[in-house]
Amino acid sequence: MSNSKNIDWDDVIKKEARGFDDEDLGEVQETRQDYVLVQKGMINKEKFYIPKNMVESYDGSVLRFNISKEEVKNRYMGDSPLPARAADEYSSSSYKEEEDKSNVSRETDTRVPLIEERLNVSKQESAQEATITKEPVTETKTVDVPVMHEEVTIERRPASETTTAAASERPVESKTEMKIPLKKEEVQVTKEPYVKEEVAVKKKPVTETRKVSEQVRSEKVSTTRGNDIEQEEIEDKEKE
Repeated sequence: MSNSKNIDWDDVIKKEARGFDDEDLGEVQETRQDYVLVQKGMINKEKFYIPKNMVESYDGSVLRFNISKEEVKNRYMGDSPLPARAADEYSSSSYKEEEDKSNVSRETDTRVPLIEERLNVSKQESAQEATITKEPVTETKTVDVPVMHEEVTIERRPASETTTAAASERPVESKTEMKIPLKKEEVQVTKEPYVKEEVAVKKKPVTETRKVSEQVRSEKVSTTRGNDIEQEEIEDKEKE
């Protein structure tokens, strides 16, 4: 890897240019005695006239500058290079001061992630059963049923010719019975099932709101400086 003193400047043409923290600055277009012309973009072209003393190294494919992309845009972007005196002044004192400040800020900038728990509520279906029960109910019902039966009545009438003809018969000598059939209706009860009515069983969804409570943990940051304790609590709760 070559430094800025022994770089073959003709070889860096059309090579990639990189800045501080490997930032893409574009492609090297030409080199002059005091600066390097770097161009970025094909349609909206940006031209940077960067002093050669800003070059850090060259590895044969990438020309690296010891300057950030933001500083290149602020100081060296334009259609023509800066005057040599202005470029030298910036590269000597002011650039070193800003670089030192930038390095200090980068060294002291430490990011600490703070973790917090978040509730994730989901729903799961479960099966239940509704039991429909039929049970017998006994009750007594009374129905009036007319029934018929025959009874015997005895009437005395005068003798007729028919009865006179039987007078030749003798009276009975002992107690004699005569059987006369009598009709009567008996009540017979039978039970027959029938459909009295129907009961419709329906299912419908019912929505209710339930409150779910659970403890969650979060983190806070505290700093201790000597005998004085400065505590800073950082709360960054996401709203669901």
